[in-house]
Amino acid sequence: MKNIRSSYLLWALVAILLVGFYTIDLDSGQASVFTMPDFSPTTEVEKADQQSVPTLKDFNDAIVNIAEETSPTVVTVTVTKTIERQNPLMRFFGNPQGEPERYQRQGLGSGVIVSQDGYILTNNHVVANADEVEVQFYNDERATAKVVGTDPQTDIAVLKVDKEDLNVIELGNSEQIRVGEMVLAIGSPLQADLAHSVSKGIVSAKNRNIGILAEQGGYERFIQTDAAINPGNSGGALVNMDGELIGINTAIASRSGGNDGIGFAVPIDIAKSVMKSIIEHGHVVRAYLGISMGGEVDATMAKALDLGKPYGVIIGSVAEDGPAEEAGLQEDDVIQAIDGEAVRSWPAFRTAIGTASPGDEVTLTINRDGETRDITVTLGEMPEEMMAQQNRPANDQSMDDQLGFSVRELTADIARQLQLDPGQQGVVVTEVTDGSNAQRQGLQRGDVITEVGRNNPVTSVAEFREAISAIAEDDGVVLLRVLRQGNKQYIAFEL
Repeated sequence: MKNIRSSYLLWALVAILLVGFYTIDLDSGQASVFTMPDFSPTTEVEKADQQSVPTLKDFNDAIVNIAEETSPTVVTVTVTKTIERQNPLMRFFGNPQGEPERYQRQGLGSGVIVSQDGYILTNNHVVANADEVEVQFYNDERATAKVVGTDPQTDIAVLKVDKEDLNVIELGNSEQIRVGEMVLAIGSPLQADLAHSVSKGIVSAKNRNIGILAEQGGYERFIQTDAAINPGNSGGALVNMDGELIGINTAIASRSGGNDGIGFAVPIDIAKSVMKSIIEHGHVVRAYLGISMGGEVDATMAKALDLGKPYGVIIGSVAEDGPAEEAGLQEDDVIQAIDGEAVRSWPAFRTAIGTASPGDEVTLTINRDGETRDITVTLGEMPEEMMAQQNRPANDQSMDDQLGFSVRELTADIARQLQLDPGQQGVVVTEVTDGSNAQRQGLQRGDVITEVGRNNPVTSVAEFREAISAIAEDDGVVLLRVLRQGNKQYIAFEL
């Protein structure tokens, strides 16, 4: 009986390995002479469907080979930022403003080499507002990196190092990945000494919208994985069993601040599109449809509108002379599918449009007056003023640096993850800087800030920042009321 069970286990593992792992704009004045970098991979990893796995050792060796071939394409990213902080004691010496104190702070992340001439993908939040960026390669060599461009809306950044003949990973196709397939996460968790750590897991889900980029008006379609991801892994590689890069590791959902088996990566298809736009134009060029949302369709709305399917988004308005109007879309049309894929929410639909390229054609399945029809739209280029509105104000990041922590909106989903009432009001702490006054006084990632000062509740990031700005102009002492694991407490510190 034991032999039979062992055989079943062996063949189950073989089956898992062999389940289909598939491979896969403002015009620049120099666009006519632009040459794209060489993204040809230098690694030659035997594809999963080309490998025979008759024993458990062969199965193990196949994973080891993928790790050995792809690890040299991952780098450690160290950033240095200059932080200015007002000294509250200066007001006692006849100078209420005083000269700000300046100090340097270092941060750690990861990156992935995607071209032989030195282009590296990482996260925007790893290099945002950095004065210096240094990368350390697999052979421990170091090089200064230039930030070619960043995109806060997708949390992607492109770096460039002045080196050639680098180890390059092959870019996969994140649209073809399937829930359940095995993946490896590679990066530098927690500290530089742990560089090129490899963890194994599966694709837990696709197309996750978790709201971490909402404040920047971001576009989210994350790959969820249970491969171990920790602080420092940001910007690292999520690799499939063909040795291809399918995602840039970006975030975790955690009650402890460490790995709880819920990690998120930006799909490589989005990262690749952003990178191409940044390299060609110097900034991201986004697609534009030209509609506003008039509501989302759930079961109740579907019944009210006599729709056969309980999903979709309602067009609230159509921009004059925009791509939607030119294609014939109208106010009150219900968009229920894009290119044959059901539209489950407005953020998902907005991401599908925002991560496409100007000039792309999309087919929208709409319901108008009870009749279903397909309309093909050629997407335009998002106007500059709309792009500007989406960019996060620079003073927001400066405030985060001054505080020593950052916050985001508390959504119902996040509240449930923190075991709070879904209707709980406040903002949630997403990151706390090591050595900051806030950390020394006990503030932790995952704390929910409900009040700033006494009897001054905050229900949004905007309200929180407004309250902090008032404190900075007053006495510089911050008093926070926080919820931690359902318990209320006060935390006070000086700016």
